Amino acid sequence: MYTEMQFPATREQVRELDRIAIEDYGVDGLILMENAGRACALEASALLSGTEDREVAVFCGTGNNGGDGFVIARHLTNWGTAVQAYLIGDIDEALQKGGDASSNLRIALNMDIPVAEIPDQESVREAAADCRGCDLVVDAMLGTGIKGEVREPFMTAIKALNKLDCAKLAVDVPSGLDCNSGQRLGAAVKAHRTVTFALQKRGFQNEKAKEFTGVVRVAEISIPRRAVEKMVAHWRSEED
Repeated sequence: MYTEMQFPATREQVRELDRIAIEDYGVDGLILMENAGRACALEASALLSGTEDREVAVFCGTGNNGGDGFVIARHLTNWGTAVQAYLIGDIDEALQKGGDASSNLRIALNMDIPVAEIPDQESVREAAADCRGCDLVVDAMLGTGIKGEVREPFMTAIKALNKLDCAKLAVDVPSGLDCNSGQRLGAAVKAHRTVTFALQKRGFQNEKAKEFTGVVRVAEISIPRRAVEKMVAHWRSEED
């Protein structure tokens, strides 16, 4: 594990680390997504420890955060957990979009993991109602990139998930929480645990953010250690 992991990074700094890993070191984005999703799946299994006939719902957006969600769904399925995935958007459009998230959605569909489209507020409410008996809900809807108030149907989804009486795991950052400031952007998922990637996030230092992040775990996802050490040293020198 990186000793620098406690450095509170901004969204821009984390994006730069991803870029360096992919462009300078040749680490495929699919590798980063795979490791991120697997780390979350392991944390989900820990949360479910001792639960019989486990049922998990994974709510995914169409971006990379959602791609992480489909990796989670795949691993949990392989480990014997009943998984229902939900895509806030259109499956065909998400597949045509291409990229790493699209690849992992395709794999999930090829594995016959159930993926339901929930493109509007009413379908989101119905999906949340179907999750009332779940043991765990995974929030993989909105990642670090969100700026400005949460839009529909994500706003409805966040509010609906917060009403569910079950454990909630957030992927990288709770949906609706600003990565840099830790402020709620209209609404944010109240997670029991958050698995964040590569480095802590700047916004998590905000005391108000703890209401949404719960316990935070930092996962190493194969960004080369040398790159992390170099960039963290650079960012620290800029702040001195």
